[in-house]
Amino acid sequence: MAARAEDPRLEDLVRLRRVRDRIDREYARPLNVEALAAGVHMSAGHLSRQFREAFGESPYSYLMTRRIERAMALLRRGDLSVTEVCFEVGCSSLGTFSTRFSELVGMSPSEYRREEAGAVAGMDPCVAKVVTRPIRGREPARR
Repeated sequence: MAARAEDPRLEDLVRLRRVRDRIDREYARPLNVEALAAGVHMSAGHLSRQFREAFGESPYSYLMTRRIERAMALLRRGDLSVTEVCFEVGCSSLGTFSTRFSELVGMSPSEYRREEAGAVAGMDPCVAKVVTRPIRGREPARR
């Protein structure tokens, strides 16, 4: 049986999915584009271009979205301070965390914590995840 050459685009897509899966698993760890690219034997520039083409946002943007998504869940719980949540989700700068959170969610982490505590109480977790997921470019829901 002769081995056939793989389509390079398919190989890149497999690598890009590995990067996305790694971000989903390791969002709280220190990650950067260079490390992600090295893990799949790509240059940082190539990874960034291909990732954006495949998933509609940069690897950094995707990572921050995952971090903010997790931060939202922790803030709704209400038992951690904004600073504790910031570090828990892998951000090393409270200022950057707060800025990105506000851009994505439409309110500061402190406001979100006050307004959304208990917002998903009694809701099935899989439904809560969909309802509360931050989506870039979407107008934030105001109650």
